[in-house]
Amino acid sequence: MGIRPVRTRSAGRVVTILVALLGLLVVAACGAAGGGKPNDGGPIAAVNPYGSDLAADGTAKNGGTLVLGMDREIVSYDPTVQNSNMAAMAVYDSLMKLTPDGKAEPFMAKSMTSPDQGKTWDLALRPEVKFSDGTPLDAQAVITNVQRHIDKVSSPAHAYAAQIASMTATDPYTVRFALKAPLGVFPTVFAQPITYGSLGLIVSPAALQQYGNDIGRHPVGAGPFTFVEWIPDSHATFQKNPTYWQQGLPHLDKLEFRPIPDTDSRLASIQNGDVDVAFGGYSQELVPALNNPNLKVYYGPGNAGEYLYFNFAKAPFDDRRMREAIIRGLDLNALGASQYNNRLVKADSLFEEASPYHTDAASQEWPAYDPAKAKALVEEYKASGGNPVFTFKTTTARRAMGEFIQAQMAAIGITIDVQYYDLAQFSSKVVQSNDFQLTTWVGGFDSAYPGASRLLRTGGNTNYGKYSNPQVDQLLDQAAATSDDTARTQAYQQIESIVGKDLPVAFFSRSYLSTITKPQVKGIDRYTSRDMFYANTWLDR
Repeated sequence: MGIRPVRTRSAGRVVTILVALLGLLVVAACGAAGGGKPNDGGPIAAVNPYGSDLAADGTAKNGGTLVLGMDREIVSYDPTVQNSNMAAMAVYDSLMKLTPDGKAEPFMAKSMTSPDQGKTWDLALRPEVKFSDGTPLDAQAVITNVQRHIDKVSSPAHAYAAQIASMTATDPYTVRFALKAPLGVFPTVFAQPITYGSLGLIVSPAALQQYGNDIGRHPVGAGPFTFVEWIPDSHATFQKNPTYWQQGLPHLDKLEFRPIPDTDSRLASIQNGDVDVAFGGYSQELVPALNNPNLKVYYGPGNAGEYLYFNFAKAPFDDRRMREAIIRGLDLNALGASQYNNRLVKADSLFEEASPYHTDAASQEWPAYDPAKAKALVEEYKASGGNPVFTFKTTTARRAMGEFIQAQMAAIGITIDVQYYDLAQFSSKVVQSNDFQLTTWVGGFDSAYPGASRLLRTGGNTNYGKYSNPQVDQLLDQAAATSDDTARTQAYQQIESIVGKDLPVAFFSRSYLSTITKPQVKGIDRYTSRDMFYANTWLDR
């Protein structure tokens, strides 16, 4: 078995489109998935979820500076530090790359193969790839970087790296990974974006030696651009890498990333031309952008999406009755009308409808809106000695959501306290610190592994609600270990069914993580998480 040599994006590539959502997401006129109505009303359809059709974009022009508006400030450029960083792929590139079906193929690497059904993996590198400081991206560089994830328990990729028993440079440009147990999807962890944890973003060992613990402020990689400066809360700039491994690329001279945490300000910045690209996080940006003929949108919902985290370690959501009561008490039609311009993409399962891992039975098992049943569950919980009152925490950008939840809970007999936090505080002090009873989150993913494991496995690094089910853990491990696609599909389908019964989170919508650009921006190459590959991007001006 194995991953064979890279299929690079060429001018003739036809972008594979993300399929329909919940039976309602259909063809958007401007490059969406196949068949149906345009993206002009109802649930939002996928539109160019993986980027441009390079052939349709025309002949690329070289030069220019691309200005990009992010939804938060970058924490670090160190891949071992947990953070969301839209600029990381500019300086590092990735050894592997996810395909639209969630699998991994070689990108900066030459190939990745297993001779024994996933227990051992050989990663072959390209001798022509060098870091921007002139040093080779060789086997020892990969070993040095992966060892950092092994040594650092807080790394978002530690759980993947910890499965490695040994690493050996079998020749200067080949690394052999011997795993503790078979892992049929091991190449995927070399394709993940920095946010989810990746072993494929490789830092120059020379830079690691020079900067030490300060490497997060002085990134040196083998990507299409090189780091120039980072002024927090202002901008970060990168310039063209003259020794980039893909000849003739990148097209742009410079990239400038600006943090614009306020949703309205970010939308205004792309509408008035202050930025060329905006990384959207909410439907409040996506819907107006879809309606604006002067903007182009790239969007795919992925799996999971927007949901409420229940804290299994605290009352009242350590009791399934209260989790079901919350789900049955949420009127998604009213939510869609009040906050999503009647374009809410409802979610009632772990995987989106067209995923091979989704079954109709899982959606049917999900509790339907039923306020009378919700109220009865609350009364039953109270009669057993429980106190249904709780605190709901969310971000300042979601005040309307807080007010909606408060009103919906009042309708089923619960008076709740709502608390708001700015985004930076919210992520660290509320969600990651497990300091909540009920809270909001956005967590879509392209690939079932490690996406589902991160959310659902005991100790998963985004399992902030502390959900734990040994059967789910076992099935997740089986799905990851096997090299048999049929067996993997069956395992994930069972997981989705159990999720519909256990209710570890309250799904209510797919995500709205979008890339919004001016029409002059061409050559977009992205994941549905918004993370981008920048080498092919160019400006038609």
